[in-house]
Amino acid sequence: MRKSSAMVPYLIWMALFIVIPLLLVVYYAFTVTTPEGTTWSFENFTRFFEPIYLRVLWRSLALALISTLICLLLGYPVAMIMAGNAFSRKNVIMLLFVVPMWMNFLLRTYAWLAILERNGFLNVLLSSLSLPRLNILYTNAAVILGMVYNFLPFMVLPIYSVLSKIDKGVVEAAGDLGANSVKVFTRVIFPLSLPGVVSGITMVFMPALTTFVISRLLGGGQFTLIGNLIEQQFLVVGDWGFGSAISMVMIILILLSMAIMSFFEDEDKEATLW
Repeated sequence: MRKSSAMVPYLIWMALFIVIPLLLVVYYAFTVTTPEGTTWSFENFTRFFEPIYLRVLWRSLALALISTLICLLLGYPVAMIMAGNAFSRKNVIMLLFVVPMWMNFLLRTYAWLAILERNGFLNVLLSSLSLPRLNILYTNAAVILGMVYNFLPFMVLPIYSVLSKIDKGVVEAAGDLGANSVKVFTRVIFPLSLPGVVSGITMVFMPALTTFVISRLLGGGQFTLIGNLIEQQFLVVGDWGFGSAISMVMIILILLSMAIMSFFEDEDKEATLW
């Protein structure tokens, strides 16, 4: 009885802030308001598959995938360095990743405006070195840069957490059995670190796919991503049904990506055991 009563506040919280909002999203997604009243319809979903909105989806997927890949390529070596015994300054690197996260997400993104603008820090530095200026701001490159900067810690920390728990004896045993450093990494370290890699990819890909602040500020409104489209439907256009339908499509895509990543993780675990 005590355990069940202790769960009541959490169940109420989940019902108020998770279950009920999701049910409202589902309701608005499948309903259309007409002069005759509210009717159930798939119109909001069929509208989403028009070419203009599909282009927004493909662009969002492409930028999210590129940002996730860059975060993985940058984050994995850093996580390996932090997890290694040879590096004594791992706490300093950890602090450098964690401290910016204490700052507001919006302020961190605004900081890149000051760095990338035409008379910003980067171009002033390049001019002082007699190098050509870079016009990165309000381009895809600026949006990707903002995503990588903001979401890189979410890639590094899960991978570091898994790598730091790998038994060093397993790595040493692989070396004693004649495996070189490349084979040790591909056959031992990387397969064992896959749970952290999968977690990092998921934690980066999901917010990168649905972000709207980064694309609005660093993209300058030059193009629309799926997060901007959802925001516009709720706050500007007032079409809650279409915005809810897009949100449901995003939820389905995210769940599918998580299922695919989990499938490959299980396959790699079985291959490692064999």
